[in-house]
Amino acid sequence: QVNLVESGGGLVQPGGSLRLSCAVSSSERTLSSYTTAWFRQGPGKEREFVAVVRSRSSGGRTYHADSVKGRFTISRDNAKNTVYLQMNSLNPEDTAVYYCAAGSGLILSSVHNGGAYTYWGQGTQVTVSS
Repeated sequence: QVNLVESGGGLVQPGGSLRLSCAVSSSERTLSSYTTAWFRQGPGKEREFVAVVRSRSSGGRTYHADSVKGRFTISRDNAKNTVYLQMNSLNPEDTAVYYCAAGSGLILSSVHNGGAYTYWGQGTQVTVSS
């Protein structure tokens, strides 16, 4: 069983920053053995991929959606079993519920697909508004 709990969301002004955290607990594997990602779903929008950090066995590389590249950074602290999403230069279009997801055995072409992930957190709301 794997549990994911997001935190760190809130209300922020345009241009501001937030850091989201995803605490991962697993009775089967270590955090680094999972591919973990952030997705978001804005009001009236489809869920979209934000960023991913691949499992250690797959090289541990990170990838970011074009819409957030240069502003958001995903990272993983294996000792703390936590995945982070540092978000800078936020704008109103970033307003969404942000979800953490984890999966194993994902090939590179599938990491952007939410359906490839087995485990999901409950989400945390991020609102960017003045």
